[in-house]
Formats: sequence, C-alpha cells, structure tokens
Amino acid sequence: MKTDNKLDLSRRRFFKTLGVGAAAVAVAPLAGEAEAAGENRDERKKARYQANAPEVQTFYRVNRYPTKS
Repeated sequence: MKTDNKLDLSRRRFFKTLGVGAAAVAVAPLAGEAEAAGENRDERKKARYQANAPEVQTFYRVNRYPTKS
C-alpha cells in the first residue's frame, strides 16, 4: 500500500480548526476578568445599593411619571 504524505485540508477540517481557534480567542479575555475580580466572601455579601445616594435620588426624580390632572 502506498500512503500519501499530503496535508489533508478538507473544507470540514478547515472550518473546524477555524472554529476552535475563534472559541479559544473569545474565552481567553473572560478568564482574565474572573481572576481580576478577586472578591472575598464578605465583599460579595455587602450591600451595594444605597437608596439615599444622590445618583439614585436624581434617577427617580428625573424619571418620575407626570401626575394626571
């Protein structure tokens, strides 16, 4: 039997390689963000919403529905 040592680049193999490469590029930045967060348990549980903050009061003041006359 004679075997060819040619590079087998079929259309299906090309797109499979392209897809795997694209997935690896897309996942790489996400892994870095997860490590950068680094919050411990107490920081994850703390309250972040403050109802009396000026930004929250301004948001509700500006977006308040007009009263019906």
